[in-house]
Amino acid sequence: MTIERRRSEWIVEALALRLNQHRDEPATLAQRLYTPLRGWIQQGELTAGEALPSSRRLARALGIGRNTVLTAMERLAAEGFVVARQGAGLSVADLGPLPVAPAPRAAMVEAPPLSGRGQRLLDFCATLSGGHRAFAPGVPALDLFPRERWQRLLRRHQQRSPTDWFDYRSQGGLPALKSALCDYLRLSRSVRCHPEQILITQGAQQGFELITRLLADAGDTAWIEEPGYGGAQACFAMAGLAMQPIPVDAAGIDPEQAAGPPPRLIYVTPSHQYPLGVTLSLNRRLALLKTAERHRAWLIEDDYDSEFRYTSAPLASLQGLAEGAPVIYVGTFSKVLYPGLRLGYLVLPEPLVEVFRRASARLHREGQYVVQAALAEFIEAGHFARHVARMKSAYRQRQAWLRQALAPAVAQGLELSSGHAGMHLVARLASLEQEQRLVDTGHAAEVALSPLSRYYLGPGRPGLVLGYAGSDEGEIARAGGWLSRAWLDLRSR
Repeated sequence: MTIERRRSEWIVEALALRLNQHRDEPATLAQRLYTPLRGWIQQGELTAGEALPSSRRLARALGIGRNTVLTAMERLAAEGFVVARQGAGLSVADLGPLPVAPAPRAAMVEAPPLSGRGQRLLDFCATLSGGHRAFAPGVPALDLFPRERWQRLLRRHQQRSPTDWFDYRSQGGLPALKSALCDYLRLSRSVRCHPEQILITQGAQQGFELITRLLADAGDTAWIEEPGYGGAQACFAMAGLAMQPIPVDAAGIDPEQAAGPPPRLIYVTPSHQYPLGVTLSLNRRLALLKTAERHRAWLIEDDYDSEFRYTSAPLASLQGLAEGAPVIYVGTFSKVLYPGLRLGYLVLPEPLVEVFRRASARLHREGQYVVQAALAEFIEAGHFARHVARMKSAYRQRQAWLRQALAPAVAQGLELSSGHAGMHLVARLASLEQEQRLVDTGHAAEVALSPLSRYYLGPGRPGLVLGYAGSDEGEIARAGGWLSRAWLDLRSR
């Protein structure tokens, strides 16, 4: 076989491989044929004067239409990458000396400084997980999400969507979704609301940002649970609030432990405290309501995963305890459905509804009305309730697998949280040094360990926040077995 023939065979085989590897791309076949050919010419893989296989041969070998091949070749010719040779088809054009890849840029003498707020924000990024591996907290069971049903709903609403859904919107969310949410929250969480009180957001974080911008000024005091959720801590810090950490014990946040200036905002996760997992007692709930009323403060109730309780029915919301309570209820679909959905909501006291709607439309705009319509139908048709029930059963099982994997360490003294609710367990450790060693060695073993100490604003207590919801049985067994052995090894030293 001649060199020219071998090169021609290589081009055909390489194109076939590329088309097969990228068959799910949205690009047209002609585009997927054009792109690698152009790249090989630019990179010098195909040299000046080299003949390309004929359009008939490519069409036959690749199993595609000849017109598709001609479209790609005509584009290459129009851009000057190939030229026609009379009686011999197409060959690579002579583009002259190809540019040499630039040498690596010299390091800057001094990087531009971040703002003080930017630097502080980075301090709150340490609790972010680096990927979907055991035991990243807050990751739901993505493998169990009903993707086909969801895609059918999206396609149907995309086809039916009115033109004005593609324009700027300022309704605070699709009315159908707000109505479906209102019915769900009243029944499942005893939230006192009507649909107009609901503001659809792009996740809970956007809700926190709106609250801090509209209801507090820089320097105002915000009470926050200690330890607490890093996303809320970061948002309050960026708003310039003076965060006052209030200790959490077995009954939840204790307002009697607060001192100093009166709060403007009080942030709590009453149903399932994050990350310790305790439930705020009724006495503490009533005390917080009285405290908020006395100081004319706003309570922020973050109800991030209340659906997942394993020993009792979901608890009534703090917001629903009293008519007209100064509570803003924050919810998200990231934990129940999937984080990439980027949809959350606020249930606002009536005096705040209009100002929050206008501010949200100005600062963030509104969008995803097709997705909101699909979600409204997902809830109204009962798919949401069935999915929650399925996830609840799966998470109970996954927690059991994790406890089984850690049983050898637990038998030797490793302390785990009760796990009566939620998507993670907390493992208590003996020292911050032990915590850091496990985190470091876990990274090398591809086990994402989130240190408990990083959830504290003040001196942290050692431990690990172990998310189990997003991993299957095999991954939990592998990672849990590794953690059990690693802890036992450290304990024996």
